[in-house]
Amino acid sequence: MTGINLQRENENLKDVNRELDAIIENSYDGIYITDKNGITLKTNSAIERITGIPKDYYIGKHVDDLIKRGILKNSVTNRVVKEKRTVSLVQHNYEGNETLLTGTPVFNENGEVKKVVTNIRDLSELNTLQNKLRRVNQLNTQYKKELERLKNKPDQVNGIVTKSEPMKRIYDTANRIADIDATVLILGETGVGKDVLAQYIFTNSNRSKKGDLIKVNCGAIPSDLLESELFGYERGAFTGASKDGKPGMFELAHKGILFLDEIGELPLALQVKLLRVLQEGEIQRIGSTKPKKIDVRIIAATNQDLKKMVKNGDFREDLYYRLNVIPLEIPSLRKRQEDIFPLIQRFLDEVNDKYQLNKQIDYDLKDFFLSYEWPGNIRELANLIERLAVTTRNETITIENLPDEYLTSKTIKTNHIVPLKEAVEIAEKRVIALAAEKYSNTYDLAEALNTSQPTIVRKLKKYKIQLR
Repeated sequence: MTGINLQRENENLKDVNRELDAIIENSYDGIYITDKNGITLKTNSAIERITGIPKDYYIGKHVDDLIKRGILKNSVTNRVVKEKRTVSLVQHNYEGNETLLTGTPVFNENGEVKKVVTNIRDLSELNTLQNKLRRVNQLNTQYKKELERLKNKPDQVNGIVTKSEPMKRIYDTANRIADIDATVLILGETGVGKDVLAQYIFTNSNRSKKGDLIKVNCGAIPSDLLESELFGYERGAFTGASKDGKPGMFELAHKGILFLDEIGELPLALQVKLLRVLQEGEIQRIGSTKPKKIDVRIIAATNQDLKKMVKNGDFREDLYYRLNVIPLEIPSLRKRQEDIFPLIQRFLDEVNDKYQLNKQIDYDLKDFFLSYEWPGNIRELANLIERLAVTTRNETITIENLPDEYLTSKTIKTNHIVPLKEAVEIAEKRVIALAAEKYSNTYDLAEALNTSQPTIVRKLKKYKIQLR
């Protein structure tokens, strides 16, 4: 090759390099190029916008040193070199916005990784669009529900959250027995959603097309009035009775379902009459001499230990076995942590829509919610979310906004007073350690805790937790 040809080839190579530099420099995404050893060779100006650090600072730095200094949280470069393939991960930048890092290997003629080109994309705009789309979809869902209500068709799901396996099994069973006219006994602590499950069974049963769901709280009605409320009365049955008489709840639920909440509060005398309804399929109004046939399915619910009440003579054994045909026990919220984050989002969306707010909950507060015992279960969670949303001045609700009763050492299971941030870390470590005993990889662990896989990797390293 002549000198002129060499000079021309050299000029062409310089033109190509200039064009390549211009392309890299003018890319909206951050470009980060390292050699196979992790030494930074080249970056562009976009990386300054995304990370807040001048691009020249990176040149010549090793990615491991950048991680140690807190500039990077994870190294996509090391994974690309190790796995010899394109690797993507998500991490947060200096402003807390999510960034997507995609590392691509450049191979030499021997098939070895020579360089790694990492593309860094700011996901904040995408997340904003996703949030707007989610709100639009929520409004669309609300409109559909309202149309269904206007058509007198009950909602099929009614906002039920069943992310955890126990709740999936319960609602799967409820769906399968919806059209079976057997008595159902729903057990569970106060506030776990027993009435929601009863509504779900009714909604998905054929009885919803023929009759109504009538709800009676056996503990909220005085015992001397409960009999007339349940069974009704004839004209002149007692002083003050309506001259036309009155049908009871059983008659109102004819062809439908009668939901007897707090069945453990039912007086013994009425337990006998309820047993007769279950055995004979008929009721008798107060003051009447004639029984009346009814077609009613019974769903009962209680937060009490009926077996213990039977043993103590406070509940009839024969009635217990009549009610306990299909028992469904709803676990407490603290035993189904997978449902906590979805429930938080659902209640927050409802409150924001109700009061025209735009409140958000920060990560530390979500972690606190995950570790809290929730003695009041879902009802307590819903009430707390609404309370925080309407009383917090800022758009973002933090752990400092919690009421005083939630900020005790007992709540986070420590036996001494510690700084608030440390208390949150104690709870977070405990939850992650529990989940790490069940799951064998970080992807399943992240899904169970409703967070990202890079976050789980970082937390496992921070707390020195090993997967099983």
